[in-house]
Amino acid sequence: MLQSRALVIALILLLGTTLPEVHSKSIFDKDRRDWLVVPDAIAAYIYETVNKMSPKVGQFLVDAAQTPVVVGTRNFLIRETTKLTILAEQLMEKIRNLWYTKVLGY
Repeated sequence: MLQSRALVIALILLLGTTLPEVHSKSIFDKDRRDWLVVPDAIAAYIYETVNKMSPKVGQFLVDAAQTPVVVGTRNFLIRETTKLTILAEQLMEKIRNLWYTKVLGY
C-alpha cells in the first residue's frame, strides 16, 4: 500500500497539477506560456478515469495534488518555464529580424 501511494504521489509530482485549474486551460491556446498544459490535461484524464473506478482513490489524488509540496513545485516549474518561453520568444524575434534585414534585405 505504501509503495502504491508513493507511486501515485510521484505521478502527481511528475504531471504537476492542481485539478481545478486543468479544466479552465486550453491546450491549444496561443497566448499560453505555461509548458505544463499537456501534463495537466493528462493528469485530468488520469484523475477522471481513476475517480470513475474508485472515488476514494480519486479523493486521495485530489488531496495529494493540493499538498504544499506539490503546489510549490508546480508553481516553481510554471515560473521557470515561463521565463524560458519568454527568452525563446525574444530569440525568435531577433532571428526573424536578422533574417528580414540581413538576408532578405527588407
